[in-house]
Amino acid sequence: MTRMHTTVDPARAPCPDPCPEAVRGLEAKLAEYLTEAQVLSVRRAYQVGASAHEGQTRKSGEPYITHPVAVASILADLRMDAETLCAAILHDTLEDTPLPRAAIVAEFGEAVAELVDGVTKLDKIQFRDKQEAVAESFRKMMLAMSRDLRVILIKLADRLHNMRTLDAMSPESRRRIARETLEIYAPIAQRLGMNRIKSELQDHGFRALHPLRHKVIAKHIASQPVMRREAMATLEAQIAHRLAQEALPFRLIGRVKAPWSIYSKMREENKSLDQVMDVFGFRLVVQKVMQCYLALGAVHSMFKPLDARFRDFIAIPKANGYQSLHTVLFGPYGSPVEVQIRTEEMDLIAERGIAAHWLYKNIGQGMNNAQIRAQDWVRNLMDSQESAASSLEFLENVKVDLFPDEVYLFTPKGDIFALPRNATTLDYAYAVHTDVGNHAVAARVDKKLVPLRTKLISGQTVEIITAPSATPGPQWLEFVVSSKARTAIRHHLKRLEHEDAVDLGHRMLDRALEICDSSLDRVPTEKLEQFLAEHRYRRLEELLADIALGNRMPAQVAQVLTQGETAELPLRSGKFASGEQIKITGSERGVLTFAGCCYPIPGDDIMGYITAGKGVVVHRADCPNVVEYRKHPERCVPMAWDRYVEGDYRAALHIEVDNKPGVLAQVAAAVAESDSNIDSVEYRERDLRISVMEFGIEVRNRKHLADVIRRVRRLNVVHGVERK
Repeated sequence: MTRMHTTVDPARAPCPDPCPEAVRGLEAKLAEYLTEAQVLSVRRAYQVGASAHEGQTRKSGEPYITHPVAVASILADLRMDAETLCAAILHDTLEDTPLPRAAIVAEFGEAVAELVDGVTKLDKIQFRDKQEAVAESFRKMMLAMSRDLRVILIKLADRLHNMRTLDAMSPESRRRIARETLEIYAPIAQRLGMNRIKSELQDHGFRALHPLRHKVIAKHIASQPVMRREAMATLEAQIAHRLAQEALPFRLIGRVKAPWSIYSKMREENKSLDQVMDVFGFRLVVQKVMQCYLALGAVHSMFKPLDARFRDFIAIPKANGYQSLHTVLFGPYGSPVEVQIRTEEMDLIAERGIAAHWLYKNIGQGMNNAQIRAQDWVRNLMDSQESAASSLEFLENVKVDLFPDEVYLFTPKGDIFALPRNATTLDYAYAVHTDVGNHAVAARVDKKLVPLRTKLISGQTVEIITAPSATPGPQWLEFVVSSKARTAIRHHLKRLEHEDAVDLGHRMLDRALEICDSSLDRVPTEKLEQFLAEHRYRRLEELLADIALGNRMPAQVAQVLTQGETAELPLRSGKFASGEQIKITGSERGVLTFAGCCYPIPGDDIMGYITAGKGVVVHRADCPNVVEYRKHPERCVPMAWDRYVEGDYRAALHIEVDNKPGVLAQVAAAVAESDSNIDSVEYRERDLRISVMEFGIEVRNRKHLADVIRRVRRLNVVHGVERK
């Protein structure tokens, strides 16, 4: 929200009370569960906050302090502790007022200051754009949340009140804030089990983003026909009567779907509004877990359940700690009847999620499942953020992890893992441990051997097979869906690329220094450190990687480092091109590019050409483009293949064949018999008698390529084969 700022002296006496009614309402809530001393500390936080925010107003024209008080009131409804409430009232002071952090520590303690600091955005730092600023602020908040989960509770309450008062904002701001709420904050509330807050965030977000659609659906909900209301009441009475016969104490509530829930179901299942609305829903709350199963038997004895629509989230809770029995019944009015059955404690956790923990703490009970699972989720997020290249990547990873649909899997020992929808065995491997994922080669699903890209379904037992020599490949990113797997794979590939770049850059700089009759060991430490400092490199490895990536010319670096030792670096003499060759093994593919104009393979005479951003591009020595490249000898890198070369390399074949059916299959079979993979095929007619095929294949070296050509030439339908 935009504020009007004035200079505030937080040390002076409190200003006149700007919102006495709201504060009295807040204190009335607090008196129900906090001690008198705790209520006084919250009152003091209000006085300090009101003084700090004096003169500031919201877009609506209200005094700005009304917003922090409303945030605290939302948290009071959740029965949050006094520290959280003080932090909620002060949550914008560090960002928008001169109140120093030290003053908060002195008055309310370090814990409150940490909470305020965790919610505070990073507006004082300069970012490239608004998107990066939002992502970095989110990353900071999640880091603070990993230390204290109350940070996210304050942020969710802050977002909820902002959504309640969104009408004061411009249409563009409303849409931006609503989209962010639906994509990030409502899913986080769901992930933390806070369904009540999630539902309200979704409703306000839907209304702001699609006002007309929200209006149509809300009107349809409000104007349900009398017959439907009567049918709902009859069903409720029938279920209540049956439960009373079983002597079960219960609460039965008829459930009405929210507009966002209806809209989402219409989009996901391609259903009409009437089809989605044609469902009766009830929530049945009992006292004990065993009574849940007795109640399930009672409703199943009344109406037949739909096959495969029963879910037991009590035995296998959702990742956010949610527990309940779900069943769908054949109703007497031709419409399905959805029934959720849970205990009072499960109902409380379903509505409040992790916030229920602080209520339990106040009444002497222990930590709930939602709290434990939330801490595990945040811990995994923090593991992935350490490897994320940027805040934007981290934010995208979090969005991926906020999928509401999950699959539940078992380890061979019976432990349960929850993964996003469409998760593969490789996602499961990374969920077990990053090292297990990095060395995975296959998996056993229900004791059957399957590949790593196999998608999993709930209830399966999964075991990962590893090998010490196995490492992640870029293709793994094509089928993993969890943020932990994606981040770990990217981190591993980037680390390998960096190591390859440092190694190649070291060899390139050594060679350039050798031409100057010097070496890296002989360059004075002071001169090297001066060069690194002037060009803002923190370590020598960063310079070497930059050289390999083509962002620094090794000859120019060598010239600067040897100034005073040699008269002049012969950049354009033949001497540069005739020095010792850099040997490559093929493992440097993270930083080397093999030219698509000539497709060099092991055994070819090769040379490298430095291109900014691409690094070293490897060409065959007889490539037509090399003539032009040699006009810039400072960019040319003498190269050769090492004795031991790894991997497969692309080669291109130009093949002339008879123009008749079945020829392509014969040629493809000959290539396959040579133990070569086919990447691409272009087939075109030259005339009625002859056709031309362009094959892209993978080979290990020139000898392997010669074997492929020899086998293809033996075919009677082939008139000529040549390498492009």
